[in-house]
Amino acid sequence: MRRRIPARRVFAAALLAASLLAPLATAPATAAQPRTPQRSFDEDCPPHGLDPALTSRLDKAIEKVRRQAGVPGVVAGLWMPGKGSYVRATGIADKVSGEPMNTGVFVRIGSETKTFTATALLKLVDDGRVRLDDPISKYVRHVPNGSRITLRHLAEMRSGLFPYTEDAGFQHDLLSDPQRSFTPQQVLAYGFKHRNTFEPGAQFQYSNTNFTLLGLVVEKVSGQRLGDFIEKRVLRPARLSHTLLPDRSEFPQPHPRGYTNQTLSGEVADSTDWNPSWAWAAGGMISDLHDLRRWARIVATGTLLRPETQAQRLKLLPTGHPGTSYGLGIFDSGGWIGHNGSIPGYQTVTVYLPSKKATLVLMINTDIAYQGQEPSSLLARAITEIVTPDNVYDRQAPTQ
Repeated sequence: MRRRIPARRVFAAALLAASLLAPLATAPATAAQPRTPQRSFDEDCPPHGLDPALTSRLDKAIEKVRRQAGVPGVVAGLWMPGKGSYVRATGIADKVSGEPMNTGVFVRIGSETKTFTATALLKLVDDGRVRLDDPISKYVRHVPNGSRITLRHLAEMRSGLFPYTEDAGFQHDLLSDPQRSFTPQQVLAYGFKHRNTFEPGAQFQYSNTNFTLLGLVVEKVSGQRLGDFIEKRVLRPARLSHTLLPDRSEFPQPHPRGYTNQTLSGEVADSTDWNPSWAWAAGGMISDLHDLRRWARIVATGTLLRPETQAQRLKLLPTGHPGTSYGLGIFDSGGWIGHNGSIPGYQTVTVYLPSKKATLVLMINTDIAYQGQEPSSLLARAITEIVTPDNVYDRQAPTQ
């Protein structure tokens, strides 16, 4: 899914990434340790591979995009009930050593974190502890226009709050010291310096400010750190044993090296161990192929939530991008429901196609754009053009 890319394209964290706040727990999320995995890739479709001719077409399409876009390594998983599965790793995990990419790696999932934060919020809705139409001012003080911005506005990216990642001061401070640890209050302060961009509900604007605030709401209401709440109420019930919100720059092994050009000089850098605390509830989590495969269906079908709450999540509204609509921390792109993720060095796509009960997961170790487009979107589009031509992810608008 493409997003509007600022001149510096700094930390938009996917989509087509202080004293102002009410008193609440401000410590970073506890780094949950990956639990003992329960590995199985044949939960909902035959364990055999796809038709050899189809497999060959996918191999060629992925390799073509990988080479054209300069993507070091790709992990791709596709599961189609009745047809089989396709799980591949191609390219390299480390440019220095030449170590090949493999399907068992952890990656930073960027804005896919939003699906977990939204689920945590919706668990509190199910508990009767918050309402989606509560104003954010009920939980966090001094949010610009906070008495009129609801939790729903935040979750559906229609608050009008300025995206802190677009603030020049934030960009400079982070890129000057990528190991720096930020609190939620500190990053929000960068955004709150700016006027709101529109009235609540008036339009769609992707903004990490929204989900950082929702993370604070979850902490305020639950009395727990966000990472702890997500661990107990989301990850454990979903049986996601290799997913976590790290404390700072922790990164379970094995993981590929990540490469970005979001640097002060614009030169490519190894961002593997950069501190993702600035992204937190909006983009700080880590996962792997197995867990993302499970999560795609869970988040799209709402198995952790009451049906009426899932229906609220899937009230999808236009984004301005053809073929793509956005709900509460989730999107529909060509019929594929889920989210993508981008954080310096890594991109992911995790989506589910209800009409065919198909799942697609992509993980790559760069976020460097190719001809103004996210390489993960190019890969997802190439794959879905082959396997689901009636449901193409991030379909390009026809040219005149």
